[in-house]
Amino acid sequence: MSKTADIRLPDPSRWKALAFIALAQLMVVLDATIVNIALPHAQTALGISDANKQWVITAYALAFGGLLLFGGRIADLWGRKRTFVVGLIGFALASALGGAAQNQGMLFGSRALQGVFGALLAPAALSLLAVMFTDARERAKAFGIYGAIAGGGGAVGLILGGFLTQALNWRWTFFVNIPFAVVAALGAYFVIREPAGSRNRSSLDIPGVVLSALGLVSLVYGFTRAESAGWSDPLTIGMFIASGALLLAFVVTESRVASPLLPLRVLLDRNRGGVYLSLGLAVIAMFGLFLFLTYYLQVVRGYSPIRTGFAFLPMIAGMITGSTQIGARLMTRVPARKLMGPGFLTAALGMLLLTQLEIGSSYTTLILPAQLLLGLGMGTAFMPAMSLATHGVEPRDSGVASAMVNTSQQVGGAIGTALLNTIAASAATAYATSHAALGATDPELLKLQSMVHGFTGAIWWAVGILVVASAIAVTFINAGRPSATAVSGASASGDADGVEDEFKVPVVAH
Repeated sequence: MSKTADIRLPDPSRWKALAFIALAQLMVVLDATIVNIALPHAQTALGISDANKQWVITAYALAFGGLLLFGGRIADLWGRKRTFVVGLIGFALASALGGAAQNQGMLFGSRALQGVFGALLAPAALSLLAVMFTDARERAKAFGIYGAIAGGGGAVGLILGGFLTQALNWRWTFFVNIPFAVVAALGAYFVIREPAGSRNRSSLDIPGVVLSALGLVSLVYGFTRAESAGWSDPLTIGMFIASGALLLAFVVTESRVASPLLPLRVLLDRNRGGVYLSLGLAVIAMFGLFLFLTYYLQVVRGYSPIRTGFAFLPMIAGMITGSTQIGARLMTRVPARKLMGPGFLTAALGMLLLTQLEIGSSYTTLILPAQLLLGLGMGTAFMPAMSLATHGVEPRDSGVASAMVNTSQQVGGAIGTALLNTIAASAATAYATSHAALGATDPELLKLQSMVHGFTGAIWWAVGILVVASAIAVTFINAGRPSATAVSGASASGDADGVEDEFKVPVVAH
């Protein structure tokens, strides 16, 4: 059969499908931050101790981060549409359980279940985009929308979480997921038509599942524990050692088994590897910033939860603009590294402005322009990153390739929250110690000044991390701009050789 005869016509329902995929992605990203706003109220209502409150976040992060690769492989095996719908239904049921929680055990369990079904849902959503949008220009628009949601949804979660918590109660930060999930599941069931012949029906790599899940859980828990117990804590150190040993064993296993959970060809391609690494670093910086700005605005400046949420709107606007108006428009005209590198540097410039934060800093003249730069930079970089991470992979590998994008973000978020918060806490303690005289006369002022000093110290680290992310994107990613009529496909040829002219994209048999 000729190559021309093999070309699959675009799905006429693909743009409708994108709406439901984007809605599901928004729900998952919202959930990552919406619960943070409600946590103090849930803690009081259920009598959760300060020592245990972290498990509301940690239970979700461990399940989601640890099972993402498995979820991506299940999507390739079961089919992306089926996995997507199952993930949505499960996420809705877990959210209902969380909203109805009568004690801390129910709440922790519901969060873990949300993580499990989120690990099915997230890679299935991204891989559906990868196999449904084959024209390069349409792919740029689709991934522009997806990238804007992935980048800005967390800030939307702060707004929605503040409104629901203040106007209703904390339980609605869970219940709100149910209509999102129901609408997205019904739309997906009736609209999405997954391309034929794109499943990977190889036997499941059980050793790979166990090693990857345990390795990632150990890594995420290690960073999470470091935030509360410190970096020298024996269990923290043990978790990092265990994670390194398990992930090394996972890599060795994947190089030897016939049907690996994560084919190394997906990971070792320099372009995709560069995306995973640079995106993970960028998310480390961003998640830390969300945490610091939330505390700065609420604790230092006295903003209400709703006002805090709305204070993040410029960042959302910047991300949407950068993703849909800059990244999507230029993606088919310039190589991805020329968007990602400058994008991360622009975000670093916005972060650099925030190193000047003081107790009385003006929102209009400092925080607003910083957020706009951050949003524009991250939005411009996220869009080509999301697209390139699944570009040129075999359709049977698109689920696990999509899972790697989500894994880099989830693990990066956990690391960023723990690492930067620990740096901020250490800097705040050092400042308070060196200014003890002020504490004797005005302890509240010393507390606030120490907090802000800690934030700015950690933000300097975030600036450096974003600069490194930019350097990695420029150095590792060498794929040229995609052809305007490129078709994503099933052969293994891909773009692995790193040619500088155009992505070499294979054809999918119908």
